[in-house]
Formats: sequence, structure tokens, C-alpha cells
Amino acid sequence: MSDSAFNGIKVLDFCWVVIGPMLTRYLADFGATVVRVESKSRLETLRLSQPFKDSIPGVNRSGYFSNYNVNKHGITVNMNSPGAYEFILPLIEWADIITDNFTPGTMEKWGLGPQELHAINPRLVIFSASMLGRNGPQSHQPGYGPVLTSLAGLSSITGWPDRPASSPYGAYTDFLLPHLGIAAISAALQQAKSTGEGAHIDLSQLEASVQYLAPLILDTQINDRIAERLGNSDPEFAPHSVYRCAGEDRWCAIACETDSQWEDLCNAMGNGALSKDLRFNNKENRKSNELELDKIIESWTVKLDPFDVMEICQKYNIPSGVVQSCEDLFKDTQLEHRDHFIRINHPEIGVHATDGNAFILSESPAKYSRPAPLLGQHNEMVCKEILGLSDDSINRLYREGVLE
Repeated sequence: MSDSAFNGIKVLDFCWVVIGPMLTRYLADFGATVVRVESKSRLETLRLSQPFKDSIPGVNRSGYFSNYNVNKHGITVNMNSPGAYEFILPLIEWADIITDNFTPGTMEKWGLGPQELHAINPRLVIFSASMLGRNGPQSHQPGYGPVLTSLAGLSSITGWPDRPASSPYGAYTDFLLPHLGIAAISAALQQAKSTGEGAHIDLSQLEASVQYLAPLILDTQINDRIAERLGNSDPEFAPHSVYRCAGEDRWCAIACETDSQWEDLCNAMGNGALSKDLRFNNKENRKSNELELDKIIESWTVKLDPFDVMEICQKYNIPSGVVQSCEDLFKDTQLEHRDHFIRINHPEIGVHATDGNAFILSESPAKYSRPAPLLGQHNEMVCKEILGLSDDSINRLYREGVLE
């Protein structure tokens, strides 16, 4: 078995919140040395985000922060201090990758724009993620995931047709885009390795998110149709919804693409004659009578446990799935088989579960050797082991307000 995929790669990570930490965790999990730059004067948003250990807030007690920062080192630097540039300079020379997801202009304010960074270290792979990209009339607009979800058109099709638009869960686009970012970084690393020349990856989260609506955008462009909110319905499938089951807030999703699947569902429900009902005997009729159809199906599912509904449907090859709670996920036999949840011991949170990687590299699997860093935990380690600084020099950096 070979070394981890990113073994020996060095990352200076200015990212925060979700998209950046999710992306750099791929690098850390697969062997890269990731040094995360934070500040005590402007705390990382996720450090202040629930859930907290024992519901007690604290900068080192957030499970949200911990989940996305496993395997990383953390330092605290006041980048607005006069000596910050001099301190960061040797870390730029040390690094193979520099990442940030600030509003455009922030890194430039510190003298760390792409041109300046490449002047210092020409082989650097620089990754910049921002809402709208680093150029254009609106490029300096700040915002979080829910704002971007709306700008990308995703909120306009999320929700029920008779209710206002709603946003998908959380910073939805932040969860989608790290997968694109790590692919681009991997390609740029290959280029840097073969040519000695780095690259600047300018990721517009808006442009990257819009592609997920490509069929609907093409439909508008070609057919002048504007997509509408459909709730759990589907333009083609019927039935296609999430149905209430026995128990408190328990549900199961069921979808039928063909008349044959619908007939199988009727048999699964013990009501084979329903497939011949003229209201439902073909897809067009089922779509026309969808509300009544859903009521009939739910009159069956509401009496059963959702896992029983799923098992019955799947025996008939009908697509179905339980709407799982967080508690269900920890009992999921498939996730357990693939060792998805990793237990890691954090100095303040204690032993807790964190997400493992969704993919397995057969020759270089991910390793989970270090919990998320405490705030400023590795200041001394980075100063001594990477920069070779003495105790006197480190103390001076604290006195001058460079290190926090």
C-alpha cells in the first residue's frame, strides 16, 4: 500500500466557514500537512455554531467546526498587524497550496493576492473561492450560502407551489462545491509537479452552482418554460412523494417511473385492482389525479413502520427510501459497513463521531489521526518545527500582536 494520495503536500489554509474547510479536509485526510490560519479578533463562524458539547458554547466546543477540520493544524494570526506579512512570508515559501474563501480584495489587502503570491513562490497552487468570482461589477458582494442559493436560482424551485420560495438546508451550495474544488486543485498540482509552474484557481460559487440547474435553464432558453416549485412531486413520475408512516414524524419516499412499477406498488399494498382504476391506469391519469393518488398511498403507509414500507417496496423493485433521522444514520448498516462515521477524541469535546470520506482510494486510504485544532493550538509547533523560530522570537510575535 502506497503513501496517502497527498502525502508531502503542504497547505497554508486561510479558509473558513464551510466550503473552504470541507475542501481542505480532503487534503488533510489524504496526507497533506494543512496549517489553518485563524484569528482570535475575528473568530471563525463555525466555532460559534451549534451543536456544542453538552450545549455549552465555547470556541473549542462546536461539533460543526470539529467535523470539517479533522487532521489539520491551527494557528492564530492577526493578519492586520504590521508584522503579519513578515511572519507569513516563509510559510508562503514553504507551502505547495494556498487556499482562501474570503470576499475578493481581502487577501490583496494583506499583500497576498495571486500575483504577489506567485512572485514569492511561482510553483504555488492558489485556490480562491468567492460568491461571484474575483472580477466583474458585483464581485465584491459578500454573503453566505443561503444568499448564494437564492442567487443561483435553487430557492426558486424549492418548496411547495402554494407557498413562498424556501432555501434548501443550510449553506447548500457550500456542500456541493468542495468536490469540484478538490478536482481542480488535484489537476493544478499535477501541472505544478510536471512544469514547476503553479496556477490560480478562481472559483465562482455562483457559476459552479448554476450548472446544477442546467436542464431547467435549457428548458427556459429553448422552450420558454420557467420551472416552478413542485414540492415532492416530479414532472414525469407518479406517484413521487414522501409519505407519512407510523410513528412520530416518520416518512418514506416512494417513486414509480413506469406503469409496471405502479402495478407492482398496487400489489405491494395488497390492492392490485387499484392499478386498473381509470384515474390511475396510466402516467397521465396519475399525474392528473395526483393529490387523490397520494392520499390512497398514504392510507397504506401510515399504518406501517417506514423501514417496513421501504422493505416491502424494494422487494417489488420499487424505488423507495426511509427519510432517516440523525439517530437512524448512526444505525444505518450500509454506513456502518463502510466505516463512514469515525470516532475521534477531541481535547474538549471528547470522543465523538465525525464524517469519514465518501470515497475510498484502494491504494491510499484516508487516515484520521488528529482531532480538529483548538484555537491557536499549534502556534508553537508551526513556529518551531516549520519556521525554526526561537522562544524569544515567538514571545516577540505575541508581544507585537502578530500571534494571538
